[in-house]
Amino acid sequence: MSENKQSFYNLLNKQLAGLLSGERNLITNLSQFSAFLNANLERINWIGFYLSQENTDLLLGPFQGQVACVRIQLGKGVCGTSAEQRKTLVVEDVDQFAGHIACDSRSRSEIVCPIVVNGRLVGVLDIDSPELNRFDQDDAVGCELLISTLIELTDF
Repeated sequence: MSENKQSFYNLLNKQLAGLLSGERNLITNLSQFSAFLNANLERINWIGFYLSQENTDLLLGPFQGQVACVRIQLGKGVCGTSAEQRKTLVVEDVDQFAGHIACDSRSRSEIVCPIVVNGRLVGVLDIDSPELNRFDQDDAVGCELLISTLIELTDF
């Protein structure tokens, strides 16, 4: 990870921990998380969560941005693929991702990080950008760090 991005995400992580400490409610913490990152990440147009429903679908959770797709099947689109594979996906150009689900036609790139608690998929963090190539592996590592803090401080 580049030193600048590592420092940036480490600072965000400390601030996030302070923001979430003292409250363990899932919806509250997901809401605070998405609002906090929306205010601190540049060049994004959507950020939020899709939560696992009975291991068949992801259902829209707290988010910041335009209205969004409500339900995504596991294995479908970037979110469903990330959830099914349980790995972070960085998509430089969403138009090149087979089966991409276009909730907002302005989105050009995307990063999706799964949330796995005690081996159980509970959802994904989804961040979209109107720019191509907005996200890279440094962002993936940073988002995974933030998600680990969310898991630690939240009752899932």
